[in-house]
Amino acid sequence: MVQIGYTMMTEQAGPRELVDHVVGAEEAGFDFSVTSDHYFPWLASQGHAPHAWTVLGAAARATSRIPLMTYVTCPTTRYHPAVVAQQAATLQLLSGGRFRLGLGSGENLNEHVVGGGWPCADVRLEKLAEAVGIIRRLFEGRVVSHRGTYFQVEHAKLWDVPDRPPPIGIAVSGEVSCRLAGHLADLVIATEPRKELLELFDRHGGSGKPRVGQLPVAYDLDRDAAIDRAHEQFRWSGLGWPVNSELPHDGAFASATRTVTKDDVAQWIPCGAKVDDFVDAVRAYTDAGFSEVALIQIGGDQQGPFLAWAREELLPALREL
Repeated sequence: MVQIGYTMMTEQAGPRELVDHVVGAEEAGFDFSVTSDHYFPWLASQGHAPHAWTVLGAAARATSRIPLMTYVTCPTTRYHPAVVAQQAATLQLLSGGRFRLGLGSGENLNEHVVGGGWPCADVRLEKLAEAVGIIRRLFEGRVVSHRGTYFQVEHAKLWDVPDRPPPIGIAVSGEVSCRLAGHLADLVIATEPRKELLELFDRHGGSGKPRVGQLPVAYDLDRDAAIDRAHEQFRWSGLGWPVNSELPHDGAFASATRTVTKDDVAQWIPCGAKVDDFVDAVRAYTDAGFSEVALIQIGGDQQGPFLAWAREELLPALREL
């Protein structure tokens, strides 16, 4: 049976609200949660970007059951991998072993802020592979010194190490990232229901490992209002990863999506309150082979109604998949 997750979307709500939302998701019966890790929202209409790790620490203490996960953190530019390892180990302890560390090669949108330039995709993936190796060594509680192609680590050691290190997930979008994930990750992460990605992951060593997808949705009793909100805040999601990873700021995303219509958005995001539409969208992921799907309810001020509806109608229907 597919596991259904809830997304704490840091681009559309403030930190206190995000913690309240994941508490509500736990109470509603969601199986796990994930959290975006951004410095910028994709569009100014989303309006937020609090520090994800601070929010996760508060969420770990405010909840008792629901697993937590970054979806995803880039451990190569805005954060050094040694810092990510410390953050993840600490969160694993705070949550009582409920944390998974989702990693990716990053987006210019968030990483440009430290002024180091934005490398090509191949270099970003090489950096990610080196970072994962550093993080795993630190999770072992060892003193780590490292002179690598992209990173240096000088006599680093984690002094608070969980008995069970956080499982590491890697986000994929093509063959190179799938090969990296198959070799280095404990689970795979994707934002599209593309079966070929999972087949590539399996081919490179990922067989039998969890596979987590993510799906934006817009619940509202008024379908037109749901479509309006999805268009206002999430029209960027149809651009695809090759574009989304390169654009530098919210203004660029606004320009790139100026021709995206409401009808376009309604074709790829389930909108309204018809349960079957949401179930069909999740089924696309399960049919592709995903074992977990995290839902994003679009609109920071729309989480309460969505969670109530999910508890009563949506989650019971999804349990039948």
